[in-house]
Formats: sequence, structure tokens, C-alpha cells
Amino acid sequence: MTATMLALLHRDLRVARRELPYFLLRTGLQPLLFTFIFGFVMPRLGIIQRGYTGMLLPGILGLSMTLSSMQAVALPLVIDFGWTKEIEDRLLAPISISGVAIEKILVGILQAMIAGLVVLPLAWLLMGVHLSLGFLDIVQLVLVAILSSWLFAAFGMVVATVVEPQQIGLVFNALLAPMIFFGCAYYPWATLHVLPWFQRAVLLNPLVYASEGFRLALTPGMPHMSPWLVYGGLIGFSLLFTWLGLRKFEQRAVD
Repeated sequence: MTATMLALLHRDLRVARRELPYFLLRTGLQPLLFTFIFGFVMPRLGIIQRGYTGMLLPGILGLSMTLSSMQAVALPLVIDFGWTKEIEDRLLAPISISGVAIEKILVGILQAMIAGLVVLPLAWLLMGVHLSLGFLDIVQLVLVAILSSWLFAAFGMVVATVVEPQQIGLVFNALLAPMIFFGCAYYPWATLHVLPWFQRAVLLNPLVYASEGFRLALTPGMPHMSPWLVYGGLIGFSLLFTWLGLRKFEQRAVD
């Protein structure tokens, strides 16, 4: 089973490597444009305070990684289940149906990590944020990156197995905009205490825990969510979406 999963993983990574320029363009263009305007241009124009870039960097990293893992799972699955029916070839492999689904989640995690390795240094150079990371900060950064990627890879599987292929564009447009604007990517969750009802409401958004997790690891001196709430949210949502994703994947594969 392990050898089969590794073979499937190797195949997907080879496909991703051939499409690397398009992958980087899809995952990095919007965050880097936002970084350039809000992290480089506007602070120099005096429109926003320079300290805002420190709050923005973790959110940009979280946003690019989570969207990358979500799209890396959801978009290919929609095609496989929809027009090409390529998923049938994978289901013939000597591996369980849930094993095929887990392999898809692993691909999403790996692609998100690649996106993070590209976006983080570029955004850091553009913004000029001073980062003083100790060993524990680096450990937290890696842990948050893995958990966030896992969470949204599993979420991408839920979306792909619930939504009909012809509706996936509409669902992404309707889902991503509220998730991004209410996901604390552009502002710290702790500062929402002036709006208590809103601060509690955004806790239903899984992107909040990714954004705050990266803020906890990269800029621990700035306002951020408590670690137990960050890791509790990341692990809780990851387990929930993994369970739902595997269940819906098996149902869709059997149909």
C-alpha cells in the first residue's frame, strides 16, 4: 500500500513539476501584488504606517499557502470526477479508496509548502520586515505551515466532492472572498476586541487560525491569538475536514 501511494504521489508531483510556472503564477501573483502595493508602495507614500507590514506578512503567507493547498486538491479532483473520469484509473490501483484520497491531501500539503517557500522570502524582501526568529519560532512556523496546509487540502477535498463540476467556479468565487476578508489575513484577530460579536463570529472561519498561527510564529511581539486556540483550531478543523473529505470521496468514488 505504501509503495502504491508513493507511486501515485510521484506521478502527481511529476505533473506538478511540468506545470510549475502556471502553479507559481496561480499561487503567487495575487499575494505578491498585494504585498507590493500595501507592503512596499503605500508605506512609502505615507498612506499607511510602516508597522502594518509586520502584521501583513504572516497573513500574506497564510493566504498564499492555504489557497494553494486548497486549489491543488479541489481543481484536479473536479476534473477527475467530472469530465475526464481519470479518477477511475486511480481507483484500480492496489490501494484502498481512502488511500487514494489521502494521497491527494499529501499532494496539496507539498504544493502549499512549495508556495510558502517561494512567497515568504519575496514578500519579506519587498516589505523589509525585520524578523528575529529563534529555534522555537522556526519550529512553530513549520508546524503551523504543515497544519494549515493539511487543513485546507482536506477542505479542498470536501469542496471538490460536494460541488458539481459545472458549479465549482461559482462556489470558489462565493466562498473565497468572505473567507479571505474575514480570515484575519490583513488584520490581527486580537485587535477585533472592539467588535466582540465580530471577533467571535470569525472563529468559524478556518483561515483565521492559519493567519494567526503564522503571526504567532513570525511576529510574536505583535498582537496575536493565544497558541492553544491557534493549534486547537488548526487541528480541530483539519480532523473535521479530513473525516468529511474521506467520507465524501468514498461516496463519490462508489457512485
